[in-house]
Amino acid sequence: MKLLLIEDERELSQNIVLFLESNYLCEQAFTFQEAIEKLKLYTYDCILLDLGLPGGDGLLLLEEIKKLHLDSSILIISARNALEDKILGLELGADDYLAKPFALPELSIRIHAQLRRRLATTTNELTSSNITINLLSKQVTVNGESVLLTKSEYALLLFLIGNKKRVISKNAIAEHLSGDMADMLDNQNFVYAHIKNLKAKLQDHQCKGSIKTIYGTGYQWIEE
Repeated sequence: MKLLLIEDERELSQNIVLFLESNYLCEQAFTFQEAIEKLKLYTYDCILLDLGLPGGDGLLLLEEIKKLHLDSSILIISARNALEDKILGLELGADDYLAKPFALPELSIRIHAQLRRRLATTTNELTSSNITINLLSKQVTVNGESVLLTKSEYALLLFLIGNKKRVISKNAIAEHLSGDMADMLDNQNFVYAHIKNLKAKLQDHQCKGSIKTIYGTGYQWIEE
């Protein structure tokens, strides 16, 4: 899951990233304009939005996000604790509102709730064919047998299963796994390497689901 944290307090932003980075790919924006530029260039599963931003109010940014028709969950994190701000933020399209100061574990579980919604599951487990993914422990099993995956392989598997009705381009996978660093890489051969390794591990465990290569287009998760 890839996050964009829009927060102008740099120390707080860095603390949040340090807490979340073991579970999520986190990118940062510190101003209204920087956030707009990133949102136009890249895709995110969840946006963490502060309301007090240099260059523009966060509620105005929320309106701009909705104009871009982005398929992202939006969690407002703000020191504004007035009921009116919460109601307005939710009316403008935010999915959740967390008032500052907050405990980082609470922020994490709120993000996790958004992940469940995106994956259309009401539990902490995602199942496809004979594979089960525990979203909290990040344990992957096939027929009850554990499959050991790297962090990138796990993120790739979740991305593919979560978008099983779509063909995912190589560029989209590269961006999902490495964020805005994807633009700085000489090539995207690492995507093929991760696909190959993940396929091999799933096949070794007789997984019925599979990753299909759509030549010239990308990859798709196929259920059986």
